[in-house]
Amino acid sequence: MIHLLPLMLERVGILLIVVFLLSRMRSFRQIIHHEHRLKEKLSLIAIFGIFGIISNYTGIEINQGVITSPEWQADVDYDSALANTRVLGVALGGLLGGPLVGFGTGLIAGLHRVSLGGFTAYACGVSTILAGIATGLLGAYLRKRGQITPWRAVAIGIVMECAQMGIILLAAKPFEAALELVRVISVPMIVINGFGTLLFMLIVQSIMQEEERTRALQTHNVLYIADQTLPYFRQGLNAHSCREAAAIILKWTHADAISITNRHQVLAHVGVGSDHHIQMQSLSTQLTRNVLDQGRLLKAKSREEIQCDRHGCPLQAAIVLPLKVHRQIVGTLKLYFTNPHQMDRVEQELAEGLGNLFSTQLELAEAELQSKLLRDAEIKALQAQVHPHFLFNAINTISALCRTDPEQARKLLLQLGVFFRSNLQGARQMLIPLRKELEHVEAYLMLEKARFPGRYTVHLDIEPSLEQVLIPPFTLQPLVENAVRHAFGKSKGNRGGQVTIRGRKEKDRMLLITEDNGSGIPADLLDTLGRQTVQSKTGTGTALHNIKKRIEEIYEGEASFRIESDRNEGTKVIITVPISHH
Repeated sequence: MIHLLPLMLERVGILLIVVFLLSRMRSFRQIIHHEHRLKEKLSLIAIFGIFGIISNYTGIEINQGVITSPEWQADVDYDSALANTRVLGVALGGLLGGPLVGFGTGLIAGLHRVSLGGFTAYACGVSTILAGIATGLLGAYLRKRGQITPWRAVAIGIVMECAQMGIILLAAKPFEAALELVRVISVPMIVINGFGTLLFMLIVQSIMQEEERTRALQTHNVLYIADQTLPYFRQGLNAHSCREAAAIILKWTHADAISITNRHQVLAHVGVGSDHHIQMQSLSTQLTRNVLDQGRLLKAKSREEIQCDRHGCPLQAAIVLPLKVHRQIVGTLKLYFTNPHQMDRVEQELAEGLGNLFSTQLELAEAELQSKLLRDAEIKALQAQVHPHFLFNAINTISALCRTDPEQARKLLLQLGVFFRSNLQGARQMLIPLRKELEHVEAYLMLEKARFPGRYTVHLDIEPSLEQVLIPPFTLQPLVENAVRHAFGKSKGNRGGQVTIRGRKEKDRMLLITEDNGSGIPADLLDTLGRQTVQSKTGTGTALHNIKKRIEEIYEGEASFRIESDRNEGTKVIITVPISHH
């Protein structure tokens, strides 16, 4: 029994050397990592079935408790048996691959054992097949629960080896010879197979952990590159943004050149081949055109597959991915290599991750552009809300004053120019100084006062230090216009209405208050105004809704818009914005 241990350890060492060499092969790593697929299951059956055959051939022949041949076995005498590591490979195959792999491996190793002969041949063959089925079922059960560990595998291997000993005692004849065989080989085989299972599972575990570390590093690289290129892809596909993004991708990948195109032109090419893959020229490779037509990733492993129209192009391999916005192909991302062997699976997965993230970034850029266009449209909608008769009324007023008060008519004409110039400037800018908005308000008020002298007064109380603070255009003027048009009815006409605009600083914020002493807002409309448009004989509330929505979007939740009103007491609109916003 003791003399058998070193010989068995030697046999296990042979298998472990084979396993270690296999673990260095990418194909074997992929098989271990994707054992749930049918193709990989068949590969596992072949691999562990070969392990079983090797274990049979390297078995140690035992006759009546005596080692008769420590050499490799091509056949076994009828009254002899084998001490080997066959169950090791079968059990591991079942644990890693499930019932199908366990049964297939057990069948191969078991039938081969029967073919070698010996009085335990059939007992060992049957026990090997049963061990494969049992470990396969256990492996599937434990894998679903994430409970396959090296020590659990050792325990299962020991149980399978003990079960084999039991089957030998039950089935092998004569019983006395079987009993003597079990006495000699049971402890060494249980110990060595348990030890071999532990080492094998540790190797497999290291493969899985290394794969996880590689994927984690790859994910980190993808996210880092995506973070660095985000400011550029948010600008959309243009020559400048693509050139900067391509330079970052080249730095953080193993590619020799990076190219980004739209559907018609090379927007950027950095790295090898930039002498003929020139920015803003038409597409130079058929491979790129194929990706644009098919909408899927394509690879090329030779210059001929790339089909560059430049003879002697140094680029020998490429990964080309489509860039999509809302499922529409808008361009391509290309990773070029001068050596096809550099284009491994890791680089492909990295490229796929980048392609997906860049497509998402381009969609966000598109959404941001649409949001900006929407804000511009809202500003234009505010412009369109200037009372349809305002211009005609102003012209009529100025025309009448030309005869009675030419100087006043001249001033009003200048203010009319200021008013519409402010409209045009506001449509082109997202933020303007508070001073410019107040000029807009004053121009409007001067024209209105000329039409209705003495009907209302306006008081400005703005801290001088706030005049350069930036605010969205058309923020105060619509509020003043609302007060003039809606707040002062006939009841206020006799004693005159009053509009007050106050601006003061509170820590790092500016508080703008537009207040009137008009008729107020009905309670049933107060909660709705500013949040949405309303249906009313006097207006829709679109101006208030647009102002509130714009300051919320521009200041990203750091500003506030609030309306306070009491019936017949007046209305107060309070706007708070950060002073330091850029």
